[in-house]
Amino acid sequence: MRSVPRPLLVCISAAGLVLLGGLGWLARDMTPQTGERSANPSLLELLEEMRQPPASPEPGRRRAPGPPPHPSWQSPLRSSCAITDPGQAKKLQQLVGQVETSPVQVRIHPTNYGERFSLDAYGNPVDPTPQLVVLHETVYGIGSAINTFTTPHPRDEDQVSYHSLIGEDGAVVQVLDPAKRAFGAGNSAFNGRWVKTNAKVGGSVNNFALHISLETPLDGEDSDPSHSGYSAAQYDALAAQLASWMRRYGIPAENITTHRAVDLGGERADPRSFNWQALQQRLQNLGLLCRR
Repeated sequence: MRSVPRPLLVCISAAGLVLLGGLGWLARDMTPQTGERSANPSLLELLEEMRQPPASPEPGRRRAPGPPPHPSWQSPLRSSCAITDPGQAKKLQQLVGQVETSPVQVRIHPTNYGERFSLDAYGNPVDPTPQLVVLHETVYGIGSAINTFTTPHPRDEDQVSYHSLIGEDGAVVQVLDPAKRAFGAGNSAFNGRWVKTNAKVGGSVNNFALHISLETPLDGEDSDPSHSGYSAAQYDALAAQLASWMRRYGIPAENITTHRAVDLGGERADPRSFNWQALQQRLQNLGLLCRR
C-alpha cells in the first residue's frame, strides 16, 4: 500500500475541518429558533423568503403622491335656512321616501364597477365612505346609458357607470349600490384630494364619491357647449336623491360638484346648462342648506 505524502495529508485534514465547520454553521442556522429572528438570516430562511410572494404594502409604508395643481371647488349653493315654498317641501319629502323605499333598479355588468378600497396602492388607509357627489349628464338617452352599463367591457378604458340616473320625466333609476365604486370619473380630484388604487395610473375621486347623471334633452345629443336644459321633474328627483344621500352619509352641500370640476384632463363639460338656482331652491326647502 502506497503511503500518502505528508503535505497532501495536511491539506486533506484542513479541508475536512473547513467542511465540518460549514456543515455545523448550516446545521446550526437551519435549526428552528424561538423568539425573534437573528440578525443573520439562515440559508433556510432565505430560501423560504424566495418562495413567498411579495407581501402587500403595510399601511403608511409608502407616501402616496397627491394630485397635480387644480382649481378648488367653489360651491354655487348658498347657506340658507328659509323655506320659501312649503308645498314644494312637502312634495319633495314624499319623493325622498319613494327614492328610499321603492326605487327602480337595474343590475349592471360587474366589469363596469368595483369595490371601494380601504387601502390605496401604496398601503395607506383611506376612507371609502361616500363623501362627495358628482353630477353628470348622459349626452344620449337614458336607455343608451343603461345599455352601456349592462354590456360587458373587459377593457378598462371602456368601463363606466354611475350610481343613479334621472330621466327627463323625473324617474330615478338606481344603477349601482352606493356601497360599490362606480367608474364615473377617471383622472380626477376634488379640492386636492384623490385616491390612487393603481400606482401605474392617475388617481380619482371614485373611491369616495357618488355619481348621478341627468338624462340629456334631445337637443343636447352633441358636443355643443349648451342645450335647452333639464326639466323641473329632473330637478325635483335630483334634490330627492341628493337629500337621501346627504342625510345617510352626512355629505355637506359644498361637496356636491360636477364632472367638469373634478376632471383633471380638461375634457369633460358635463352637466351642461345646469341650473344651480333650481337646485338651490329645492335643497333649501328641504332644509339641507341651513348651515349655522
